[in-house]
Amino acid sequence: MPIQFLRYAGAGAIGTAAQFAILIALVERLGTNAVVASTAGALAGAAINYALNHRLTFASDVPHARAFPRFAAVAMAGMALNALVLAGMLAAGATHYVVAQIVATGAVLCFTYACNRTWTF
Repeated sequence: MPIQFLRYAGAGAIGTAAQFAILIALVERLGTNAVVASTAGALAGAAINYALNHRLTFASDVPHARAFPRFAAVAMAGMALNALVLAGMLAAGATHYVVAQIVATGAVLCFTYACNRTWTF
């Protein structure tokens, strides 16, 4: 496994922690739909991850004017994938929303790493 992927996953863990905190707080405290709450959390996580990935994971010299719009596009596609996986698993009724979020997070991690590595940074 390349060290860059491990750095990406480590940076992503920080953004994912924010996402999970927001997800659980919105669902448990406010009764928000899990897909909506997860998407709100993903927005916060993406903001954290851009800075970490540009500077640390990829040590990119791509100007922010080019990298940020690409990162945002990848993040939006990742949020859509997250919502689809989460909604699909919840619709199947076979799992708790946190378990479904863990599966969705794994799918998004692999997808966004490939896109960010080859296109964004």
